[in-house]
Amino acid sequence: MASTTLIAASPASAASYHCKTSSKSIDQANYSGPLPDQWDVTTKLCARRSGSYVYAYAFVSWDGPVSISGVDDKSIFDAARFRLQIKKSQSGTDPVKTSTDYYGIEAKLEDSTSNANYNNSYTTGTIKWKAGSSRGLADGVLQLDWRRCCGGYHSYDFSASPVV
Repeated sequence: MASTTLIAASPASAASYHCKTSSKSIDQANYSGPLPDQWDVTTKLCARRSGSYVYAYAFVSWDGPVSISGVDDKSIFDAARFRLQIKKSQSGTDPVKTSTDYYGIEAKLEDSTSNANYNNSYTTGTIKWKAGSSRGLADGVLQLDWRRCCGGYHSYDFSASPVV
């Protein structure tokens, strides 16, 4: 797999990104009580081309279940990450050319102190791939390892960005 370079996206360059937004409702696998336990997650996966490079980033937001205690709950996940990928667009399966895992999302997912709900968002860094004349796209997977449940990471896929 190619190495990943993280860069900061400037607001001026953000206009040239092509993005796709998608959502899904995820059941909290380690809770089966009477209270609502759905996590409504939305991602915006974005890609842009500049010369022979393809750049990508993701914005992830969620509306989690209401917190009874109104405090951070470190017992929801053993781990969580968002895997951002740049894929080469081609016939058949698009191969991953570079990817980065963002683990900082776990603390934000478990934070309910600001609003007594697990509502928050996370923006990844920007990654790039030297595509040459190939076309590429941004793709992403939310991977959740529910605390003391279900055998490790469970992957939740979202819609890829348009091809650039």
